[in-house]
Amino acid sequence: MVDKLAVVVLAAGKGTRMLSDKPKVLHMLCGKPLLYHVLEAAKTLKPSAIYCVVGYKAEDVEDVFKQEDINWVTQGEQRGTGHALLATESFLSDWDGLLLVLCGDAPLITPKTLNKLMETHQKSKDTAMTILSTQLDDPSGYGRIDRDSNNNVIGIVEESEAGAEQKRVKEINSGTYVFDPAAVFSALKKIKPHKKSGEYYLPDVINILTEKKRKVECYMVSDDIQVEECLGINSRTELLNASKIMQQRIIHRFIEGGINIVDPINTYIESGVEIERDTIIYPFTVIRTGVVIGKHCEVGPFSHLRPGTVLDDHAEIGNFTETKKTHIGRHSKAKHLSYLGDADIGDEVNIGAGTITANYDGKNKYRTVIEDQAATGSGTILIAPVRMGKGSQTGAGAVIARGKNVPDGATVVGIPAQMLKKKK
Repeated sequence: MVDKLAVVVLAAGKGTRMLSDKPKVLHMLCGKPLLYHVLEAAKTLKPSAIYCVVGYKAEDVEDVFKQEDINWVTQGEQRGTGHALLATESFLSDWDGLLLVLCGDAPLITPKTLNKLMETHQKSKDTAMTILSTQLDDPSGYGRIDRDSNNNVIGIVEESEAGAEQKRVKEINSGTYVFDPAAVFSALKKIKPHKKSGEYYLPDVINILTEKKRKVECYMVSDDIQVEECLGINSRTELLNASKIMQQRIIHRFIEGGINIVDPINTYIESGVEIERDTIIYPFTVIRTGVVIGKHCEVGPFSHLRPGTVLDDHAEIGNFTETKKTHIGRHSKAKHLSYLGDADIGDEVNIGAGTITANYDGKNKYRTVIEDQAATGSGTILIAPVRMGKGSQTGAGAVIARGKNVPDGATVVGIPAQMLKKKK
């Protein structure tokens, strides 16, 4: 564990190849922006501070992460990665710990690999810079690690400036680095803009550092899983590939945690979902960010659980049922063809097939409350705000009008629903 660590995340770019007006770091990966995944990995390291360099639509990025403890640094003009890191100098010029630099568009990085990177850097006091690298069968698009005859790192050659021989090199720069802060900021002031792009590239500090007899190292990962961590997102295709990798991680973590996912290939679970052990997830189920599922629940097949859904222990959600901002109590069931939005459902409730909580009146959304042991008949519509009392029931096709609460133990039928009179 590192005693003193500051993290800088470079997140200023537009992402031209994404063909979007949205900042690249705000594109979604498994329910969360790309930048979210990078920040989560950084926070796990318990750094003293996190600095995020923003540029293109900076206000949009800051607004999405306004609840995070981040020091925002604006790169007024996007002139390359070297220029972006130099923008943090006024904050970090006196920093005497390690400086970890991450890419905001490399969301697959893990704390385990970052710790290994920092351990490699700390092995020698003479090391001023350590690069996270890997080897790819197809390294196109990435800068190549340039080594001398003694295998020492002497530079990084960008794809756009690489010759035929250099393009055959398979070891690539991931864009993740650990620095001695004093050394890197001194070197950054000496790099020059590239002729083709006019940008200041961060890897150009290598030549300056080696001229001063400071060591530049690589921590090269070779394990298949670690290799994935080095991949950046520059296009929609790369975003899709990253999504597949992230999904495998999420699914595997739940399976290892005691959850039965019947068909992992045909199940979609986003980041930020909580599921407790002995729950079973059937195929073709979608579970979105912010969903919380208790123990011994059943979900699916063909269910859609949207943000704000909470399932208490032993709850069941079945075929073609959608939930949103809905709390479902213990042993309650909604097994078929229902929409439950903005609802509070008690324990041991049975939701009949086709039940709908009509939560939106065209201007505002309202809540529906269904208390313990209540039951809805098939095709029931509850127009919110409305409440069904404990042990109450609706007949098939009943429409419960707005504000027409159903008393405890009562049965209502018809359109609009009226209380069913009990026979003497």
